[in-house]
Amino acid sequence: QVHVVESGGGLVQAGGSLRLSCAFSGIIGNINTMGWYRQAPGKERELVARLTSGGSTNYADSVKGRFTISRDNAKNTVYLQMNSLNPEDTASYYCNIFTIYPRVNYWGQGTQVTVSS
Repeated sequence: QVHVVESGGGLVQAGGSLRLSCAFSGIIGNINTMGWYRQAPGKERELVARLTSGGSTNYADSVKGRFTISRDNAKNTVYLQMNSLNPEDTASYYCNIFTIYPRVNYWGQGTQVTVSS
């Protein structure tokens, strides 16, 4: 059984920091990418940060220099360190694990991040 579970969201003041965690298990197949997406009310889900199996990263322009994605292979966990948060970062944040062979997208249930001004 596959589990993808995010944690670490919460309420923070502008300028503050949070670290999101995504613990996963039961995934069969070759993991190609691990990433974080977010969705604010009334908006489409958007990519925030992505980490490839080779270690390459890419970030949304709006978070470059503030957010950092990383992973701990021993713990099957991917993290998103978020610094200098601002109210525009308020959203539900979702962890995504993409495997090839087979091609499957796994999603967590989301964790809410709210940044107050």
